[in-house]
Amino acid sequence: MHVDSSTRPGRVPRRPWQWLRREAPPLALMLLLLCAARDTLANHYQVPSGSMQPTLQPGDRIVVDMRAYGLRLSFSSIQLLDTGHPRRGDVAVFDSPADGTRLVKRVVAVAGDRVELHDGYLRINGRPLSRMPRQEAFGTRQVTLDLDAGGGPDIDGITVPTGKLLVLGDHRGNSFDGRFFGLVDADKVYGRARAVYWRRGEGLAWRPL
Repeated sequence: MHVDSSTRPGRVPRRPWQWLRREAPPLALMLLLLCAARDTLANHYQVPSGSMQPTLQPGDRIVVDMRAYGLRLSFSSIQLLDTGHPRRGDVAVFDSPADGTRLVKRVVAVAGDRVELHDGYLRINGRPLSRMPRQEAFGTRQVTLDLDAGGGPDIDGITVPTGKLLVLGDHRGNSFDGRFFGLVDADKVYGRARAVYWRRGEGLAWRPL
């Protein structure tokens, strides 16, 4: 009687290995493309703290547009295409110059801006951004501030140099931001936060930023 060696005890049938050899390359390619898309096109981020309250709450999950400030080579910082630059009022995602921690803050001043900050309220190029209590206007965008913990450290007057940004938290009295770690390199900003898509206690929703 002939016994198929592929079915003898202690041996693995050939078919699963054949399937794996056939299907593993396209599966690996698909995973690589998904990771590349996440790294260069769109990503998500979970807000770790309350430094951007009330705009962002701790635990919020946000969608980050990775193309907003340049299309980069996947898994690197090499820019392939210039698609825009951070603007005042943008909610940006970047690594802290202090320790490399991933942060999300608001861009409040760009190259050439003269900045003053007193009691939590900004003046850019001599013009106050606030016309109402706890509100600031970045163009047509109205931002609500949290000043329950005060305004935090003041800025008596600085001019942002070329290639730099000043970033602050909307929770001005409770934010580790540019007043502590200094100005941020504009070309080191990963992307722009576009919307909150999930919030604790409220679930899925789309809240544009």
